[in-house]
Amino acid sequence: MTNPMRVLQLLPSLDSGGVEKGTLEIAKALVEAGHHSYVASTGGRLVEALVENGSTHISMKIGDKSLLSLTGIFQLRKFLRENKIDIVHARSRLPAWLMKLTLILIPKRNKPRFITTCHGAHSVNFYSSVMGRSEKVIAVSNFIKDYLVDNYNTDEQLITVIHRGVSETEFPFGFTPSEDWLRKWRETYPALKGKKILCLPGRLTRLKGHIDFIDLINKVQSSQGNVVGLIVGAEDTKRKNYANDIYQLAKKSSAQIIFTGHRDDIKEIYAISDIVYSLSNKPESFGRTVLEPLCLGKQTLGYAHGGASEILDTLYPQGKVNPGDIDELTTKTIHLLNNPEAPSNHGAKIFSLEKMLSQTLSLYKSLIA
Repeated sequence: MTNPMRVLQLLPSLDSGGVEKGTLEIAKALVEAGHHSYVASTGGRLVEALVENGSTHISMKIGDKSLLSLTGIFQLRKFLRENKIDIVHARSRLPAWLMKLTLILIPKRNKPRFITTCHGAHSVNFYSSVMGRSEKVIAVSNFIKDYLVDNYNTDEQLITVIHRGVSETEFPFGFTPSEDWLRKWRETYPALKGKKILCLPGRLTRLKGHIDFIDLINKVQSSQGNVVGLIVGAEDTKRKNYANDIYQLAKKSSAQIIFTGHRDDIKEIYAISDIVYSLSNKPESFGRTVLEPLCLGKQTLGYAHGGASEILDTLYPQGKVNPGDIDELTTKTIHLLNNPEAPSNHGAKIFSLEKMLSQTLSLYKSLIA
């Protein structure tokens, strides 16, 4: 390659989550295509994987909303100049603001191109508006595109919708866990033997709908029996009180609720679940935890709003539930337990990782062509 691109991605940290996963996927694709990939963050457990795949990580204080973060402007300017960065891709509000302020200090002839990805329906205020005020804006769903236009007056011509994607290799249709994994799983959770497993993935935050899920499990248990609710996700360190409230609610439940905490084997957990749920009480930008189990061929029920609704519309319309309607959720759960309706095997083709990577790198190239 005669002119490889030099791309810097900015995000607060590299611990876990869809934003972080997408950052690593783009970084790896850049390296494999012969480009130079850099990621700046405050660090986290995914840094090792990022570096192993050939990217360079730069530790910067761009995650804390404090005046100290402003010092990152000078570190950022120095890094951009010394490494001749072509494109800066900000994936969060604070890093995006730091980049906009940094650009003020850089002569026009030396400015890198600047894009943002809006990963969420942020609060409507001046601080959040930065996600729609770069040269090009990536929206992770049509829902987010409309949100940007309606709430921040973002020019529709600047927005490119690039849905998040799933690798067909990573989430193959009909996947079955290995015997070794199944043995260890049974040893860890013997109470699940012979039970119908209803799974809610997601960190313990109010957004994810744990209260609705526990209510659902109680109603299904009283009707069907033989079910267990499986909540897969870590506690949010900033919301310990909420986690404790959910633990107490589960203890008072008439049904069995099991908390696994953080797990790196979510694919296997999807595969042994009878139904997977997405019950976010606010519209989410995309809905990776809807797409991933559908790609595996698992029955999935989700509240029909935000990006999750787009995925269900396309892949599994019978999985749509009116947000907050526990009765409808219960009825559909009981129906699917007694009359399984597996999704088609088109999920990973329609919402493919390869398509997401190709569209993103094409956008990068168009900016510096």
